[in-house]
Formats: sequence, C-alpha cells, structure tokens
Amino acid sequence: MPDGLEFEQPLLELEIRIAALQATDDPAQADEIARLQERLERQRQRTYASLTPWQRTQLARHPKRPHTRDWCKLLLDDFTELHGDRLFRDDPAIVGGLARFEGRSVVMMGHQKGRDTREKIARNFGMPHPEGYRKALRLMELAAKFGKPIITFIDTPGAYPGLGAEERGQAEAIARNLRRMASLPTPIIAVVTGEGGSGGALAIGMGNRVLMLEHAVYSVISPEGCAAILWGDAGKAPEAAEAMRTTAPELLRLGVIDGIIPEPVGGAHRDWEGAAANLRAVLRDQLAQLSGKSREALITERYEKFRRLGAFEEASVPGGAAR
Repeated sequence: MPDGLEFEQPLLELEIRIAALQATDDPAQADEIARLQERLERQRQRTYASLTPWQRTQLARHPKRPHTRDWCKLLLDDFTELHGDRLFRDDPAIVGGLARFEGRSVVMMGHQKGRDTREKIARNFGMPHPEGYRKALRLMELAAKFGKPIITFIDTPGAYPGLGAEERGQAEAIARNLRRMASLPTPIIAVVTGEGGSGGALAIGMGNRVLMLEHAVYSVISPEGCAAILWGDAGKAPEAAEAMRTTAPELLRLGVIDGIIPEPVGGAHRDWEGAAANLRAVLRDQLAQLSGKSREALITERYEKFRRLGAFEEASVPGGAAR
C-alpha cells in the first residue's frame, strides 16, 4: 500500500503478510493466501464504507492522489498549456489551457500541488497567488469568446495568504472571478478532486455543475484552521472536521454540490485509471446535458443555483416587525 495512512495500518499488515507468503512460491500456501485475500477484501470494504470526515480529509490530501496535470493526461487529448495573466507573471499553482475531451474542444484549468519537495515549493503547495486567478479568468474569457465549455479541477488548501499576494489584490482577484463566472455564457463543470479550500477553491468553482470525488472535501477553512480558531488547538482537527460537514455525502444532502463521483476502493490514489474512468463517464453525461442549453439558460441556471445555497427563515417579533 503506497503511503498507508494510520487508519489503513490493519490493511497494510494483511497486505504484507500476503506478499510474504506469495514470495515463498510455495504451492502449500495457496489456501492460506486465498483466505487472507478474502479477509483483506472484506476489511477493505468495511474500512472505506465507514470513513470519518477526518479520515476522508486524509485521503483527499494523500500525496499519491492524482493532481490536475494527471487528470489531463488521463482524460484529455491535445492539451496545450497557456501561461501568464498578462499583468504580472505566471503562477504555477494553477495550470490551464486548451484540450479535447472525447473529440470536443474544451478549456480546462485546475490547481496543481506538486509531488516532490522541489515541485511543491515551485507550485506553492497548490495555493495560488492573485495572478493565478487572473490567469484562470483569462482562460475563462477565451472560452466565452469561442463558445467552449470549461472544466475545472479543484484541489487546494486555499488561496495563498502571504503579504505579496495581499498587496497584489488577492481578494479582488477572487471576487472578480466569481462575478465573471456568474455571467459566462458557456457551460462550466467544476470538479473537487481533492481539497476544496475556501475562496481559493470557489474562485474556479462557480459552475453549472459542481461535482466531488467520493473522498474529496470542500470547506470554508481547513479543519486545523477551524480548530485553532475555535479551541486554540489545531490538534482538535478531527472534531472540527466532524462538525464542519465537509464530505461529499454531507454537501450533496445540503445542496452545495450536484453529484458524487465514486472512487475505486481505497481511494483514487490506488487506481488512477479506475478513478479517471468514473470521472470521464460523469463529465460526458454532464456535458451532454449542458450542451443543449442556450446561453441565457446557462447563466440563469448558474445564478439561481448559487442563490439557493443556505437556508433563510423570517420570523415575526412583537410589534409586527420582521426579524
């Protein structure tokens, strides 16, 4: 098991035992291997069917989980990356460009975290600066100009909160993206593939369809940040994750997302091709549904979708005033 997490240790122990028996190449061990493999499969099903929100968060952050460039290779053809925001610089934390999805021209963009230490630093751990969001906006305008659907892959702890980012207008860049995405006359499909953190995720996530992989998370703040603010102890992140309702099933129930994309047992990091096949089928279906809609219908649908988020209640108070 690559980079087994704490709750996966019992599974890892079984896998090691099976591998050791298989290495002996002893036919007499065949029955024992079969018994252990059956036990491993049952335990896998139980483990991943009853994950806590914190465990799902750990899976969403798994270092071997596919990132945006991986999804591009698995799902898209003829990907041509475009760079820069035409104002300041290129931000490697967001990649995007032109591609074909099953023969259809699309514009795609997404967060890129990086794999090894050098790449993580170069891509700022997937936390974009304002120029990253302005690059994304430039690509969105390109999609609108030529009538191409937009596909976004969301996987970020959040927008970078550093001094330079704030000086160059981080909040304004996110707000500008939200305003423009609300009025883009082309289909937008946003997929939360790992972490969906705060405005850093929402800045490329205001789609006609917002989807999540089964073990992804989507929230206004990280569990560690929430725990540090509420209790002054980041170590209470598991309790915060439970209270924040960040998992795909919870967000679907609350109407924040439109669908959940199943992952292979154990998570997308264990079977990239299987996860990509599930995502491909959903993207194909959603693009087919949105392609027949007019520009006006796409804008209206997207606007009404986000206006419906949240619950509001008016109650009368003594004297007849509304509260």
